[in-house]
Amino acid sequence: MTHPGHHAALTPNKPAIIMANSGETITYKELDDRSNQLVQYVRSLGFGVGDHIAIFAENHPRFLEVYWAALRSGLYLTAINRYLSAEEAAYLVNDSGSSVLITTAAKAETATAMLDLIPDCPHRLMMDGAADGFESYEDVVGAMRAEPLAEQPVGDCMLYSSGTTGRPKGIKRPLSGLMIDDPERRSIAMLERFLLGMDEDTNYLSPAPLYHAAPLQWGAGLHEIGGTLVVMERFDAEDYLRFVEQYSISASQLVPTMFTRMLKLPDDVRGRYDLSSLKVIIHSAAPCPVAVKEQMIDWWGPIINEYYAGTEANGLCFITSEQWLEHKGSVGTALVGTLHICDEDGNELPAGETGLIYFERDDGSFEYHNDPDKTAASRHPVHASWSKLGDIGRLDEDGYLYLAERADFMIISGGVNIYPAEIEACFALHPKVADVAVFGLPDADMGEYVHAVIQPEAGVVADEALAEELRAFAAGEIARYKVPRVIDFRDEFPRLPTGKLYKKPLRQEYLDALG
Repeated sequence: MTHPGHHAALTPNKPAIIMANSGETITYKELDDRSNQLVQYVRSLGFGVGDHIAIFAENHPRFLEVYWAALRSGLYLTAINRYLSAEEAAYLVNDSGSSVLITTAAKAETATAMLDLIPDCPHRLMMDGAADGFESYEDVVGAMRAEPLAEQPVGDCMLYSSGTTGRPKGIKRPLSGLMIDDPERRSIAMLERFLLGMDEDTNYLSPAPLYHAAPLQWGAGLHEIGGTLVVMERFDAEDYLRFVEQYSISASQLVPTMFTRMLKLPDDVRGRYDLSSLKVIIHSAAPCPVAVKEQMIDWWGPIINEYYAGTEANGLCFITSEQWLEHKGSVGTALVGTLHICDEDGNELPAGETGLIYFERDDGSFEYHNDPDKTAASRHPVHASWSKLGDIGRLDEDGYLYLAERADFMIISGGVNIYPAEIEACFALHPKVADVAVFGLPDADMGEYVHAVIQPEAGVVADEALAEELRAFAAGEIARYKVPRVIDFRDEFPRLPTGKLYKKPLRQEYLDALG
């Protein structure tokens, strides 16, 4: 595949990036020049192939130039969750071994609190101004020449797990040794072009945080194709619809919680915007409730595609709307890697039985940075080329994969396996429910019982009457033994705009209270 320099030579003034709210635009020439300037800066410090840099930023118009600087100079880039505390963010800088930290004035308070915590990261740059301990990114990088390296070795991202169990772990893939313009180089752009039909005329709307793997790498993939990436500063359901019309969006990637929020908009709002430009929608990140996806296909048509993969890049499943309607609830068949469902001892299970999901892939090696035990635990006990992400699922007779749950969240009550995702899907479209988390808590008789925590919609009174109403609703949708014994309420969940729910800390609060 190509890179921004290719398109900068052909269409220098074409928008590569548009910030949806402000309309600020970065052309392909600007993206190419600025990423080259950052490469020249990093090389002037003596850093090269295999070294690490980090970015701690909101959805910023210059975020992708940092990505492309790493990708065209053999660097590893760690994108840090913009919502982390100073201590949490500093841990990622230190653990990754990053020698350069790039941040923004919007993150200045947290970034300056990190300074004493990252003594081994000597080069600190701040966009949109400077602060004590930081140089001005624009001044320092802008003073460098905008020339590409004579050889441009391919770099990669080293992103981190959410850290819901202990410290986050960096997911590190070996560098390919190829050059950025090598025809043998593989990237997500190949899926975008050849599987989904995106091209240089595609306007792609990205509503999620760029520090997250999918928004960052799918957005950058569009730059390989030569399309225009429209970045929302933050997701809002009605704003999303408005931007589809305003920017004639033809492709976009969302997560199921975004679908749910748009489906809950009033009918007059949902019908207010012209969405006819949409040609292809991709979703991933979490299991999508069947009822939610049915309603989205009814609304937008059979343009909704789903994939299942991890940052580890050990495999990938894909399913179109037409296939999904024949296999409702599935995340598709394997496009990359070969699927295996195994029990806890590694024995392969037949179609229809639920177990741990493994991908077999000879060229899909990855490791968890500085954690050989976790790396070893991700491999099959017998087959070295099989690896798992910790998800549970089953295959049908046609080879379609159905996700059940993360292994860590499965509830065992009275010897029966209960999958919280199914219960959460039941509540997802209830008009009084804004968000829901279901998990197991200890029970002396049954082992565990089903506990639900619900965030009500604005204006809904959270009381025992609501809990009884919701339990009665669930009893009409799922088996009685799956209905939560206890329903608690809270005003807000620890959920990121990616749709990622920090369920383990939420459950841990209850475990701590139980002693």
